[in-house]
Amino acid sequence: MDKISKVKSMSIWIFIVPFLAINICLIMITQFHGLFPNQEDIIHNTIPYIDGGTSISRTARVFPTYLVFKPAMFFTSYLLIKYWFYNKEIINSVEKNHQNIKYIVFFGVGSAILLILHSIFLGIKFDNDIYKLFRRVVMLSFIIFEIVAQTYLVITFYSLKQSLLNYINPNILRLKMILVSLLIIVALISIPIVTLPGNKLIKHALEWDYFMGVICFYILTHFMWKTSTKHQSNKGV
Repeated sequence: MDKISKVKSMSIWIFIVPFLAINICLIMITQFHGLFPNQEDIIHNTIPYIDGGTSISRTARVFPTYLVFKPAMFFTSYLLIKYWFYNKEIINSVEKNHQNIKYIVFFGVGSAILLILHSIFLGIKFDNDIYKLFRRVVMLSFIIFEIVAQTYLVITFYSLKQSLLNYINPNILRLKMILVSLLIIVALISIPIVTLPGNKLIKHALEWDYFMGVICFYILTHFMWKTSTKHQSNKGV
């Protein structure tokens, strides 16, 4: 139960921290132009979730917004690493050496490491095509690793739901399955949009909305785990 409590409390912060970070950066760069020594960095009023007026990286990579974004992403990555290892322990307490554990840890921890790399290199400019490709690959890999880890985790918990009925809300687990399925479908549909030139506004709006979808997985985690210890029989969880 100790690990469940930690995952429950931790998951809400994995949602709140990046949510606040990207939106604080957006508000700063669109509303508080006096904070920016380089006025070329400022962005005028936009709601990128709808109009795609800017990208997350464009919002967060300049001074002083990167002072908000980078520490927030480093902290989120730290929480993610702990989150995936705690989930490993929860699964092991129900079914030792479950076949999906190695994939959950690999892709989950891998996504956190990729987020750290993305945050480190964000805003560092090199006029080099290989460097630009590297940054795009890191960001794309983060999304792929995160979605794969989420998918494996949901499938695993769904397969163990009978053993976890005293601990989880099955309706929230189903919502998580729907969310992950939608994220996969949107990712597949979006391949022609993100790979072809143009469509900049659509790409930006998709980036903001998709990121929100990815972190919503964690707020659902918070509500999936029950707080009551009533009827608990598996003390190792």
